[in-house]
Amino acid sequence: MADSLRRLISAESGRVLQEKLESWYRNYEFNSCDQNLNRCCEILELSSEIQGQLFAILNETSREGGQYAGVETIKTRLLPWLVPCFSCSSSGRIFETTLTQDLIEKERQLRELSSNQDFQLQELQEELTSTRLKLNQVQQDLKISHAKEKDAQKKLDCLNDYEHQIQMLKDKISILDAEKSLLQSRLARSRSPSPRHRENKSLSPLPLRSCPPGRARRTNASRRACLITRFGDIYDHRRLDAETFLKTYISDVEMVHRIIYIAAVESFHAAKMAYRQFKLRVTETLSLGHTGPESLEDAVLDYIIAHEDLYDVQASVNEVIRSMNINPKVSFPPEIDFIVISTLIRELCRVAFSMQTLVPPLDIAFGIDGELFSETKYHRSFDSDFTAALVAYHVWPALMENDIVIVKGEAVTKRGALWSCRSRSRNTNRTRSCSRSRSTSPLLAHHLSRSLSPSPLRNRCLRC
Repeated sequence: MADSLRRLISAESGRVLQEKLESWYRNYEFNSCDQNLNRCCEILELSSEIQGQLFAILNETSREGGQYAGVETIKTRLLPWLVPCFSCSSSGRIFETTLTQDLIEKERQLRELSSNQDFQLQELQEELTSTRLKLNQVQQDLKISHAKEKDAQKKLDCLNDYEHQIQMLKDKISILDAEKSLLQSRLARSRSPSPRHRENKSLSPLPLRSCPPGRARRTNASRRACLITRFGDIYDHRRLDAETFLKTYISDVEMVHRIIYIAAVESFHAAKMAYRQFKLRVTETLSLGHTGPESLEDAVLDYIIAHEDLYDVQASVNEVIRSMNINPKVSFPPEIDFIVISTLIRELCRVAFSMQTLVPPLDIAFGIDGELFSETKYHRSFDSDFTAALVAYHVWPALMENDIVIVKGEAVTKRGALWSCRSRSRNTNRTRSCSRSRSTSPLLAHHLSRSLSPSPLRNRCLRC
């Protein structure tokens, strides 16, 4: 201890500390804030070195005194002096401390916090374990539910297959009954021929295919839904394809829309005319030897549905093109013909022909330029004037069933539609008068020549 004290005295740390304090006091008013702070930090560093040496001397002195020597002095003099911070007033008050109590309190709080965190962590781990167990149970239940659902779906599929097979067997039985009744009627007529039968012996019946009686009315709902879907598909796809193709030759969008709308109207008209003629021929043929539980009208309708492929759709397409060539509302450049949209016309004719076999039949709504716009029949196109009340022109017809709208059409509304329609009609007439004088294109002539030669189906019908 004496050696440590001697080294502290020889180092003259106290004298250096006093000199630094006096120098700082003399230059305090002239120094800047940073310089004063640096001086203060230097003095604190020197003071800490002196305190470190004094604490070392205190430690050596307490060891030299024995195990319990100096305890009271440390408790009364040293411990109250150890505080977390020093509060010094300008008058040089004595420092007051409560470091020991704060340290003890902080340590107690730290132990409590640590124990609480350990307890919470343990609770969270227990909850996580229970949640995992529940999740595993739910997954197992879900797998069991999926397995049960698959089994139920398999049973349902088997049931549907059985129902389908039963329906097929019923149809086959109906077909066999129809064939049986037909054979019996033929056998009865062959055994006792009537004079009328001998007179019409040269007329062979139309080609017959096995079909159950009353098939038209049984399948009316499903055929109706299918035809409505086909009509919507034509509007969504075939119409857009034809519109895109026509725009490469015709820059007037209104004229393109008019051409497609008139093609739809003429296709329905041609298909209905062809259906009436076809139905008349079938009625005349079947009326000669019709015997059966169903009426002649049902028999004719069943025959037409079973033999729709006998419909000469190319003749209707040619009829539509001829009607469009003389229509004053549409015109086209000299380098193309309406035959370029024959795919759209053919599909419309087929759908329109099949719609006539429904009970009641489906038809398109009648529309004229300048009519009052109807929200129940048409949608306005995107380029319409939504404040206008009159229809400038139609883009697509509405589908009707007994004056009830089934599928809405599309129309363009503009202000002054009636006046613009009249002026456009005069301009179109002048254009049509010029276009009629040109020669028919080779493509149109080829298709027209095909329409003049009867198709194999038509030859087969004529031979019958």
